[in-house]
Amino acid sequence: MSDRVYPPVIAAAKLMFKVLDLRITIEGAHHIPSTGGAVLASNHVSYLDFIFAGYGARPSGRLTRFMAKHEIFANKIAGPLMRGMHHIPVDRSAGQASFQQALSALRSGEVVGIFPEATISRSFTVKDIKSGANRLAHEAGVPLIPVALWGTQRLWTKGRPKNLTQRHVPITILIGEPFEASPGDSGDALLRKRMQDLLDSAQANYPTEPGAWWAPRHLGGTAPTPEEAAELDARRD
Repeated sequence: MSDRVYPPVIAAAKLMFKVLDLRITIEGAHHIPSTGGAVLASNHVSYLDFIFAGYGARPSGRLTRFMAKHEIFANKIAGPLMRGMHHIPVDRSAGQASFQQALSALRSGEVVGIFPEATISRSFTVKDIKSGANRLAHEAGVPLIPVALWGTQRLWTKGRPKNLTQRHVPITILIGEPFEASPGDSGDALLRKRMQDLLDSAQANYPTEPGAWWAPRHLGGTAPTPEEAAELDARRD
């Protein structure tokens, strides 16, 4: 697969990280195989998560093909970039086509990135997840790798003004041990647990300010509880 667009985008992102002096910590990058297909399943707290989840795979030399809403591909600026990086559009009215495209990428040895929660978590905990990541990994016969991102919500998240020029923000990228996907609810539950365990670890080791809007309620922040977040999402659907 030709990748003329992806490397310059990565270079631009790294320049942005340097200019903003983002304090990025990556742990567990060695869990991503240097060759062969794999599914990266990440929590979702920011509109920028695909940038940081993909960056977490770079120490292994891999380029991640993310599944993303097809509306992004229709954007005049983002669309050509997304197609040039061979990301995979997801049309919820024709989900099987997206599933097959991702399956083909995995079978050809690509790393595919998925946000199983489907939408950003306002509570900054792991929401109920969709079955796609587990199903894809199981059908393709590739490892399923949980990922936790933390700190990205401080730059741009749902329901808050974006602050893309904020400097010195700590960003944590934790990549968990690969495991074999299994079909059904039990496989989904295991993936969700592993994602939440990683997120708990990232949050526990992060400098949190009392009353911070970007911290979950159970850690002393003022983010909505999972129940309140679900109500907010329902009002906007």
